[in-house]
Amino acid sequence: MRKPALSRDLVADLPKSDLHLHLDGSLRLETLIELAKQKGVKLPSRTSEGLLELVFKRAYENLPEYLRGFEFTVACLQDAESLERAAYELALDCRAENVFYCEVRFAPQLHSRDGFSVGQVLAAVCKGLERAKKRINAAPEVRRGELPRFEAGVIVCALRFFLPAFSAQYRAYFDALPSAPASEIYALASLELARAAVAAAEDGLPVVGFDLAGQERGFPAKDHLAAYQLAHEHFLGKTVHAGEDYGPESIFQAITDCHADRIGHGTWLFSTKHIRDRSITDKKGYVDRLVRYVADRRITLEVCLTSNQQTIPELRTDLRKHPFRRMRQARCSIALCTDNRLVSRTTMTDEVNKAVTTFGLDARALKDLLMYGFKRSFFPGSYADKRNWVRSLLNLLEDKLLAAGHDVRGGRR
Repeated sequence: MRKPALSRDLVADLPKSDLHLHLDGSLRLETLIELAKQKGVKLPSRTSEGLLELVFKRAYENLPEYLRGFEFTVACLQDAESLERAAYELALDCRAENVFYCEVRFAPQLHSRDGFSVGQVLAAVCKGLERAKKRINAAPEVRRGELPRFEAGVIVCALRFFLPAFSAQYRAYFDALPSAPASEIYALASLELARAAVAAAEDGLPVVGFDLAGQERGFPAKDHLAAYQLAHEHFLGKTVHAGEDYGPESIFQAITDCHADRIGHGTWLFSTKHIRDRSITDKKGYVDRLVRYVADRRITLEVCLTSNQQTIPELRTDLRKHPFRRMRQARCSIALCTDNRLVSRTTMTDEVNKAVTTFGLDARALKDLLMYGFKRSFFPGSYADKRNWVRSLLNLLEDKLLAAGHDVRGGRR
């Protein structure tokens, strides 16, 4: 008997997670317009239609065009009220499409200044997420235990590269160290950010991880070793944007120097042609060993299909060229993510449905894929609590698939 199709409606109904979700790339469009008006930020258009045509497109010509939208969103998120609102609305938007867990990442130093510290920036975003959690989890079906509760955490992003013009905080670093090499300034900024993240987590805020974002080529992750060592010593989750515009050795550096538990994107994990290190002569052997290491250690790849299509020319016209299929064949741990809901004009439903339709996932593969996101999350609670919570999500997922004609139960406890 032929099994029913995995429809988009079914995908929308299934419990999902989003582990790679940038706050400043995921504002509601109407909120951006409203905040810009309040704060005097000049936008290319004052209408949703105009911004979708001019800034937040379905397809981008290059990475600078993709990044242009962040100039406007970051400019509108320079105070506690706006940051809290953005985090609150993002959590509600996630849960509205059955995302039961999200990790919201952003670079607090883009939003801080004299009188508004990194700690206060973090507190504002955490307050927004906690307010959303309280509202969502007050629903009768959650309180009765019929639905799993919604959870969320914050991942703090350091930047591999920045200029004084990026923010008042970054300008202060250059002003304080006028003779220092830029790499030392980047390293200092990331170390101070790690200290703030640790302090926030130890104060009970849901700060769960540390990240490094920005251009890989010429700005190695190893420059931020001290920040990652501090995060590691204080048990924060570690993730690194790597293998997005550089080769496999960038992923290896993230794993070894930065103790990465997860890799943001990892798109060129299999690509020998993207290896730049001349000391690696057996490129295929190097990649084979790296892939085996990543798979064996369950270092999860945060895959963002739509975002990759928009920023990597090779994938724009044919998503089948994405290494997602090879990642699955190598038995890698994969979590599908949105990256930027506004800038990429996507949702978790879109991302999962794109994987199902492009790569022909069946119900069991879909179940495994969705569960990786929950299992490999930097869940803000005890391991025992996480196990029980993941089990409740697995039960819900299996029930919904079974109701749609797909029996993927693997034996419940």
